Amino acid sequence: MANKELILDPTTLDLDRAVADIEEIRRYNPQRFEFEQLTAIVYEDETTHTCAGYKDITHDEFWVRGHMPGMPLMPGVMMCEAAAQLASYFTLKYNLLGSDTVGFGGLEEVRFRDPVIPGDRLLVVVRKVKARRGRMIICDFQGFVRAAMVVEGVIKGVPLSVDRSAKEARTDAAGT
Repeated sequence: MANKELILDPTTLDLDRAVADIEEIRRYNPQRFEFEQLTAIVYEDETTHTCAGYKDITHDEFWVRGHMPGMPLMPGVMMCEAAAQLASYFTLKYNLLGSDTVGFGGLEEVRFRDPVIPGDRLLVVVRKVKARRGRMIICDFQGFVRAAMVVEGVIKGVPLSVDRSAKEARTDAAGT
């Protein structure tokens, strides 16, 4: 996807009008505490399979102290995680995979263009490219700070069974 064609023009979005707040996001996404990488959803279009949301980057992020001392930069993997959480939210809300939750399936063509630092608002946009129910969803994603694209790529999600994952976690915890 590295052609720089915009999925959505970030200047056309009203970032002050959330269509889903953190509580609504939590209805679909299991991440909590320091691993929640979305603050709000500001755009959803079921027809074009496009969604936009943002993460307000604070000085209290868990990575600020160590990445990098004196010059905190949001790790690229966290930008990709924000895109994954946005894609997961949209996939689960509109039941595109027929699963309880969505796991990382892969990343392709990821490019980091500019740093994201505390005080920034990372706007992420995803668009479904293809979905195969019960198998995989593929989405293009782009991230912006103000109107500048800071990251782009292709993200893949796979269906996960919550029951199976919870059972495996209990088994691992019990040491059996």
